[in-house]
Amino acid sequence: MKRSTVNTVLYYSVLLSLVVFSLGPIVLMFITSFKLKVDIMSDSTAWFFIPTLQNYATMLDDRSLVNNVSNSLYVAIVSTVITLVAGCMAAYAIVRYRFFGRDVVSMTTLVMRMVPPAVLLVPVFGIWTFDYQIDGTLNGIVLIYTAMNLPFVIWILQSFITQIPIQLEEAARMDGANPFQVFFHIILPVIQPGLAAASIFTFRIAWNEFLIANAISDRSTRTTPVYIVNSLTEYNIDWGAIMAMGVLLAIPPIIFTFIASKQIISGMTAGAVKG
Repeated sequence: MKRSTVNTVLYYSVLLSLVVFSLGPIVLMFITSFKLKVDIMSDSTAWFFIPTLQNYATMLDDRSLVNNVSNSLYVAIVSTVITLVAGCMAAYAIVRYRFFGRDVVSMTTLVMRMVPPAVLLVPVFGIWTFDYQIDGTLNGIVLIYTAMNLPFVIWILQSFITQIPIQLEEAARMDGANPFQVFFHIILPVIQPGLAAASIFTFRIAWNEFLIANAISDRSTRTTPVYIVNSLTEYNIDWGAIMAMGVLLAIPPIIFTFIASKQIISGMTAGAVKG
């Protein structure tokens, strides 16, 4: 057997393994969501069973789940918008303006993103609870998510702004545009793919984060990950309902990612045509 053939077989074997490991849990979750509890616990009905929508009906009838999903949507959307607005302005200032400590600020933003959320748990809980009294509020969760995601958004948008020729801004200023007009009419349309990529990252982090939300939320402001974990008890675990919940909760991030990805493609295509 030729060496190139061996490499091809090895390549596709590794690729197939990665696909199985990536899609396996998703497929298992989807299949289990259509099973009754007796089918889940039985080895004989692992693949052959009568599908049912009972688990989905149970989840959709749960008013507390609807409330928690609303909380997650509010937190994810608001924190994403605030992070993008603040991040693109900060990234533009770091790239285009000269000020003392600019390089330090640029590096610090990335280093801050490397701090694990578990390290922030105790100080955030103490400050939010005893100093600001914003624990148990959705705006308190939004604030910490914005602070967590802002460094990465600044870092990723810096690379997009750096690639914009300074001559575009100079030409706009010569035509009478003020700094705000240059930013909103020249910079933002060009970095549209970067904004879309950053929004996907920010939204998914805010949607899936559990540790800090569990610490600073109460019963009325719980997000969906907190609700899922609290639904697990020592004596009863309804795996069918939990899997159905997982399928339903995967829909908003998928839709958001699809919409943002279209913006990335359209922005790159527009840039290629203009060039």
